Amino acid sequence: MRGPMRDPLPDPERAHVPGAVLAITHLTGWRRLGLAWFAGALGALAMPPYGILPALALSLTVAVWLQDGAASGRTTLRRFCPCFLLGWAWGFGYLTAGLWWLGQAFLVEADEFLWALPLGVVGLPFALGLFYGAGFGAAGLLWSRGAARIAALAFGLGAADWLRGHVFTGFPWNTLGMALAQNLWLMQWAAVIGLYGLCILAVLVCAAPATLANGGGLRGRFGPSAAAAIVLVGLALYGAERLGPPDPVVAGVRLRLVQPNLPQDAKFRPENRTDIVDRYIELSQRPTEAGAPEPTHIVWPESAFPFLIQRDPDALAKVAAGLKPGQELITGAARAEEPLPGERLRYFNAIMVIGSDGKISDSYDKVHLVPFGEYLPAPLDAALRAVGLRQFVAIPGGFSAGTLAGQRILTVPGLPPVAATICYEAIFPGAILPAGRAAPSPQPPGLILNVTNDAWFGDTPGPRQHLAQARLRAVEEGMPLVRDANTGISAVIDPHGRIVARTRLDEETWLDADLPARIVGGTLYGRFGDAAFALMLAACLGGAVVARRRP
Repeated sequence: MRGPMRDPLPDPERAHVPGAVLAITHLTGWRRLGLAWFAGALGALAMPPYGILPALALSLTVAVWLQDGAASGRTTLRRFCPCFLLGWAWGFGYLTAGLWWLGQAFLVEADEFLWALPLGVVGLPFALGLFYGAGFGAAGLLWSRGAARIAALAFGLGAADWLRGHVFTGFPWNTLGMALAQNLWLMQWAAVIGLYGLCILAVLVCAAPATLANGGGLRGRFGPSAAAAIVLVGLALYGAERLGPPDPVVAGVRLRLVQPNLPQDAKFRPENRTDIVDRYIELSQRPTEAGAPEPTHIVWPESAFPFLIQRDPDALAKVAAGLKPGQELITGAARAEEPLPGERLRYFNAIMVIGSDGKISDSYDKVHLVPFGEYLPAPLDAALRAVGLRQFVAIPGGFSAGTLAGQRILTVPGLPPVAATICYEAIFPGAILPAGRAAPSPQPPGLILNVTNDAWFGDTPGPRQHLAQARLRAVEEGMPLVRDANTGISAVIDPHGRIVARTRLDEETWLDADLPARIVGGTLYGRFGDAAFALMLAACLGGAVVARRRP
């Protein structure tokens, strides 16, 4: 990896390269970083709800040409540092354009949280851009002339997205693989290689057009783009073949998803408790369509109550009275646990199962909490309160994390074992039931349940992106997804990613649907996790190393 690097555009080939590409390659300083930022922002148009795949192709193509200039240094440090800055700028632009909607959450209670808006809209993309900086930097150390540099970039960005999904609790939102995971045919490969495998394919396919500007023969210029087109067609053909007929349904199960559309600024006010419970019960009791079966299971969204229902016998009895005999309610609800001597009361963001007899038969506590949103280290929480500020959750110290990481099975009478997730837990690949871990029940889970509250983000891309990422978990695991959201989008999705039924955003409604059955035998990704991704990553690394060492 040491020693002088070959000029990526040597004189004999320079005459074949378009002038505009040469101009991009020769940019330096703020001009290079500025174009990288705009290229990254353009790439965000490939994410939900837009799904414009050519935008990512143009974004990564420009990034490759910029990297050609940044990686031309003759020492390791002089290659890595310019490439790192280039990648950070590209990632900063990509994440700013893709996550701007986070600012909406700070406007819900603007009198308390407006001060933190820049931290969410600018600070988070600024920090997360460092992962892409590291990815471009690693690719720069492997950079060479020709098609192999696309493999180097795929290695760097694939590793960057994986790290972004794991380091500091992880935040795999809008990973590059989502550019392919919005098309029903293309997303089927997630059942084999998972989201991070799709990340590598997305880079290989979308960055391939950069070689059209290569000097040299036709094979070196057009070969990678032709191969990318063939790969896309192959992915689509496999997906179309895998889809097949509609999935069967679980006998004797009829779901009702209740979407109350409660405004965020009113949802957690204790004075609204009676009206909120009445609204849930009224929607749950709405008559079914003519000839349709009665719901056997009713689902309410995350944090349904502005109080602790487990400690309110009257409210619990009222909820139970709203259920028909034999019906089961699955609801999000805060839960409190008595502390050990000398400790404070512990609160959990939970899912509870309530029967028509008013008993709570099972519960699941959220494991993967949102940093700064659901919890803060005690000293930081105390410091905020000392200056009159607080975190989003008005509980000292926030919620406590559940202890069943990777073992989130919820037992609900009348349903197969339920893999429970709350809010953004559903965006983490492999976290439903980690590969190699036996299911903590005699049966494997038969569905993924996701209750959430996206009201913080209003009518922005945020709720749509959340749905798209949760949907991919169904394909990866070969299990149906039942998703109930306060303001939407609520949906029932089959194990192939087909949306069986859904609501619109920001409407008060309910949704009745059958429960699709899981795929018998599961999926390769469900059994082996990110093993295929690791092999793809190693292949990209090996190809880039061989090409760089070639005389």
